[in-house]
Amino acid sequence: MFKSLLIAAAITSTLSAGSVLADTQAPKAAIYAITADGEKYFADSNGMTLYTFDKDTKGVSNCNGGCAEKWPPLMAAANASKTGDFSVITRADGSKQWAYDGMALYTWFKDKARGDMTGDGVKGVWHVAKP
Repeated sequence: MFKSLLIAAAITSTLSAGSVLADTQAPKAAIYAITADGEKYFADSNGMTLYTFDKDTKGVSNCNGGCAEKWPPLMAAANASKTGDFSVITRADGSKQWAYDGMALYTWFKDKARGDMTGDGVKGVWHVAKP
């Protein structure tokens, strides 16, 4: 029914009907594949929707400063490493961030509850991250 995704050394599984399956050795960040209304998208360990930014390029985040305050990056542990389509990029400040297919992943400060997707389409450059 749901496909599990393994991210970094042991990040994740899927989220379904409120139950979370995750490896006990998972790092701080987990990414889940969620299915809602027949569509799949990615969410963080709190169930918050993840987004990509059209002004980023593969392997490079261009959302810093005030942008990153509104669009918090999905941070990765310093020792996190690529697994499948998920990779770790280095931000301008030297910190690490998760990326899907090379594109940095973010949350949106206006999303308040699990499943909120209020950031989708903002300024035509922010989009829900989907498998």
